[in-house]
Amino acid sequence: MVQATNSNKKNSNKKGFWANVKEITVLLLIVYLVRTFGFGLYVVPTPSMETTMLVGERFFADKFTVLFTDIKRGDIVSINEPLFKYSSNKLIKLFQKYVWGPSNWTKRVVGIPGDEIKGVVEDGKPVIYINGKKINEPYLNKYPLMQVWQKDLKDLQKIIQKNPSVNLGIYLSLKSYDPSKPFDKQPFHQIDKNRIFGDPTTGSPVMFEPGTPTKEKGKKIIRGESYWGTGDDFYVKLGKDEYWLMGDNRLGSSDARVFGPIKGETIHGRILFRVFSIDTDCSWLPIDFIKNPISFLRRIRWHRLFQRVK
Repeated sequence: MVQATNSNKKNSNKKGFWANVKEITVLLLIVYLVRTFGFGLYVVPTPSMETTMLVGERFFADKFTVLFTDIKRGDIVSINEPLFKYSSNKLIKLFQKYVWGPSNWTKRVVGIPGDEIKGVVEDGKPVIYINGKKINEPYLNKYPLMQVWQKDLKDLQKIIQKNPSVNLGIYLSLKSYDPSKPFDKQPFHQIDKNRIFGDPTTGSPVMFEPGTPTKEKGKKIIRGESYWGTGDDFYVKLGKDEYWLMGDNRLGSSDARVFGPIKGETIHGRILFRVFSIDTDCSWLPIDFIKNPISFLRRIRWHRLFQRVK
């Protein structure tokens, strides 16, 4: 009787174990399907959409309606990294596309299928024509960009000592700056005066003014009459299921001027709502908080929490 009882317990434990495994598997599958085809939460890693979206902000994206509704001009969308090189193996490509592969980029839809888009510089400022009409872009970043070191000067000196040939440019970032406000009251980023990059000849902060034409952003690509890769000078006739995407921060955005038109399948979500905003480049907020809780609270942009984005 004792042996039979022990045997029953073992069988019961096995059944319980596999029942738990099944429940966890089903739960993970549901979570995966919801995050892949329902909604997503995104972290902004670059300043390409400033000041509409700032580095460190968390956004809610609708991944469901893009499956059966048209993408419109002006929509802010999340896309798979356009220049990502997928595997030629079909199974691996599916894994890369739906599980782990290209990074998420966020851009604004400027052109939709069938549009004729032309970028030119008029009176010293870049403008865009769609189907022959100049468009108004009120969402563009209206603030100058300031170059700021991402590390303290002491840390940069240590880096140079280890590798004298290092390209320090990789440690520079562009931050939107409001000239009407002091450094301690900036609405977008906390800027450390000691980290401001100064012009080697004058010592003045290096600034990029809004409305300034960009230099050539990459190799010129020519496709029939269409061309891009030459900064703000481009022309493209969008074909079926092709979109032209650009960042609101034109001086700090790698967008269609570099990678050209994208297919609709590259778009996987509409950005709708700002959930949280903090001045940080750390993607794991708990770690950031543990390192310095007081600084963490000071860097929260309270005036930008829980807002719809346009």
